[in-house]
Amino acid sequence: MRVGELWRYPVKSMRGEALDQVELRPDGFEGDRVVHVRDEGQLVTGRTRPGLLGLSATLGPDGDALVDGRPWRADEVAAAVREAAGEGARLIGDGRSRFFDETPLLVATDGMAEEFGIDRRRLRPNIVIAGVEGFAEREWEGRRMRIGDAVIVLDHLCVRCVMTTIDPDSLDQDADVLRRINDELDGRAALNCSVEQPGRIALGDPVELL
Repeated sequence: MRVGELWRYPVKSMRGEALDQVELRPDGFEGDRVVHVRDEGQLVTGRTRPGLLGLSATLGPDGDALVDGRPWRADEVAAAVREAAGEGARLIGDGRSRFFDETPLLVATDGMAEEFGIDRRRLRPNIVIAGVEGFAEREWEGRRMRIGDAVIVLDHLCVRCVMTTIDPDSLDQDADVLRRINDELDGRAALNCSVEQPGRIALGDPVELL
């Protein structure tokens, strides 16, 4: 097994960026989910405002988040966020806080995606493990995994939500995606993970179950 894909999402619920390598810290990928959207003090995500998924977030050379290539604090970005998520939507970030649903890392596998027939991007993984046989990930809960010099804990399979129903390119919604996940996979796919040993990881790094 090896690292097949690496993804970072500097702004929660926006399209992420594919990486060649990344620093895995105790709290996940450097620069992952450091900015989020709020409306009247409440966290807003693509679950209820799918238009956010039409905006692309990357990390600039200074370590600050960019939205469609512009600094996330720019007036043009603020206008785009209001258009995507409603007039009260605002981007929030302090450079320190992180905004994860459960754990700081999500690991998916090529075997599961191919066997089930789903675009891996719908799962919003940080790491996609290549060279996996079918649904093998479903037997990994509670185990540890070495990726290059880093070690992660495969805590539990992730309960999936309506985000999986949204096409990452067209933003069209297909409710059958989540219905199938619920019916065929007990509502769970990919693994919520924590970091035991930080380190730099890169595409092609060997992956070993411990």
